Amino acid sequence: MAYYNNRNYRGNRTSTYQRRGRTAAPYQGRSRHESQPPRRRRNRRRTRNRIIIVATGLVILALIIALISSVFSCICSSGKGGNTIPTATKSTEVEQTSASKTKVKKTDVNDPKIYIEPEIKDDKKSKGELSGGLYIWNKKAFELFYGSDERAKEYAKMVNSAKKSLGKDVNVYSMIVPNHTEMGLPSRLKNTEDGASTLSQAGFMKTAYAAMSKDVKPVNIYNYLSKHCNEYVYFDSDHHWTGLGAYYAYKGFAKQNGLKVPDLSKWDENIIEGFTGTFVKMTELSLNTDAVHYWTLPYEVSNDITDDSGNTDTYDSVYYEYAEAGTLTYGVFLRGDNPLEVITSESKQAEDRKIAVVHESYGNAIVPFFTYNYSTVYSIDFRSWSGNLKKFCAENEIDDVIFVNGVMSAATAIQVDAMNALI
Repeated sequence: MAYYNNRNYRGNRTSTYQRRGRTAAPYQGRSRHESQPPRRRRNRRRTRNRIIIVATGLVILALIIALISSVFSCICSSGKGGNTIPTATKSTEVEQTSASKTKVKKTDVNDPKIYIEPEIKDDKKSKGELSGGLYIWNKKAFELFYGSDERAKEYAKMVNSAKKSLGKDVNVYSMIVPNHTEMGLPSRLKNTEDGASTLSQAGFMKTAYAAMSKDVKPVNIYNYLSKHCNEYVYFDSDHHWTGLGAYYAYKGFAKQNGLKVPDLSKWDENIIEGFTGTFVKMTELSLNTDAVHYWTLPYEVSNDITDDSGNTDTYDSVYYEYAEAGTLTYGVFLRGDNPLEVITSESKQAEDRKIAVVHESYGNAIVPFFTYNYSTVYSIDFRSWSGNLKKFCAENEIDDVIFVNGVMSAATAIQVDAMNALI
């Protein structure tokens, strides 16, 4: 310590270096800062470095906090304004994600940007297998989905064309119906090495609805079916939804448009046991046998049905009450597939409005519910009806047109082309 206490430290420092055999130059002629004792200068450097390190650390910490806040904000915004569900397809580079588990407000349940993931009952261990192009799990058959973004946009383009053709005086709605795979097959069995290879139907629907004109009114029924996914809303042996599934979808349409919803508990329920659907012949594995449920309308209707030959007959029901067990039991709805049915309703809730439902067989189960709120319902099966939609709506003074189709049809070019032919 004598070294630093000596006011003439330069000489001491020089002699110290000399004693150690070093040849460092003496400190004479250096700046005042450079002429400080080495330990003092080291202390100052150390203090300065510490200040720099602490300041740098604080800056980095601030950046990390800002980054976390930004990410959290994006997540919250996604949950509030709609979940980002890009559609993945075999031909697109967009990453596939499933519907979100984010809870949404009741007022947002119809939002075409929001899709709530169904919480499907699952034993967490049983596996399925592919058979006849289907995925079989727990004796249930699931039709796999491969719709692309391109196909979703083509479907939207068709609906947009319909709206443009029909003009401002006719409201145009679009209801795309997800199938049983989306609502009944657990996510652990989707897109795994030993599971089903299928794409997000929520993503397809979101892409399609986003591509529709602002003048078109999308009807997002996904969340209504998701909420009831563990009820009997789809058949196990057939590709259609059940009457109950169709009811929940109609409930979504009614709530979106401020219409009163029928209370099924007050309607007489009818059940036909022994339905063996279209999937039975497609697989060698045994499937659950289904039952078809339908509800007798508590009001009078008149149904003029035009068949494939152009003949028209009048019935007092929208159902074929004599349907029996077997492969054709789904035909109880609308008495099967017919090009055109004109249903007039005496429902007390029916407004003096007319609606045309353009659909394939998925629409058969939901058309009866429209008679609760509309005085006249036109059921148009685009696969066999050969009329012109614009002319037909003008002649019959139709107020609303809704396209109701299963997601498989919406993603199939030949089906979309058939709908385009009507416009």
